Amino acid sequence: MLMSNRTTQNPRFFQWTAAFLVGCVLTACDMLESHPYDTRVTGETHINAKNCARIEAALKGRTSFRFAFLTDTQRWYDATVDAVDDIRRRNDIDFVLHGGDQSDFGVTKEFLWMRDILNRLDVPYVCVIGNHDCLGTGKDVFRTVYGDTNFGFTAGDMRLVCLNTVALEYDYSEPIPDFDFLVKEQQRMRQDSLKRCVFLMHAAPKSDVFNNNVATVFQHYLYDFPGVQFCLHGHTHALSVTDIFGDGTLYYQCPNIDKRKYLVFTIHEEGYDYEVVEF
Repeated sequence: MLMSNRTTQNPRFFQWTAAFLVGCVLTACDMLESHPYDTRVTGETHINAKNCARIEAALKGRTSFRFAFLTDTQRWYDATVDAVDDIRRRNDIDFVLHGGDQSDFGVTKEFLWMRDILNRLDVPYVCVIGNHDCLGTGKDVFRTVYGDTNFGFTAGDMRLVCLNTVALEYDYSEPIPDFDFLVKEQQRMRQDSLKRCVFLMHAAPKSDVFNNNVATVFQHYLYDFPGVQFCLHGHTHALSVTDIFGDGTLYYQCPNIDKRKYLVFTIHEEGYDYEVVEF
């Protein structure tokens, strides 16, 4: 469109044009989405360390307590909401363990959506990393939101050892499982005179993403821990109880949350009991 010299010299023309362009820019900014693998995280971070401290403080000196275990919540937000609501209604759970794969594609928003659902729990929860959580920039986001991928905490008179076992997703560039970490946990248990422990991981030994070159070595490290009660894992989306190495140590697998099940373990002085909860 041709404009006369008189129009282009009109001061109001420039004011209107400037206002129009600014409006376009602001509208465009509102429409832009961040890149799905943008690692900038909004909201709560370093959740595991804070919640481990809460669990330790709440259960100090106790010899009995109860926790829920759920896993593989990727994509299934509605089912996870229902599981959280069911746990809240029980009013008898001291803390919750998540076995990994909160995300499906390692997208930042997947972690934040799932974090916000889990934050609705009335009790503290902790999460280990799963293989899907490692896709894209998921490793970095997991560390920001939850913290180290290997960690431990003491619940009453029991140590919970939480492990990164998804070696395949790291191209074997890091020691996974981390045996140095396991040695430190053994030393911690002896130092604190703890007589029993439980292991939480995403992928069990002999699964596709575990470093099975060292699976038997892993078994020997666990054998050196005092009072191993059992191991927990997810990954293959099925409910199972397996003595993987034939040494008496049971591996309890919880199915993916879309099957609308989670496990509850009651720890007491004589040992433990467990139940499969359908919701």
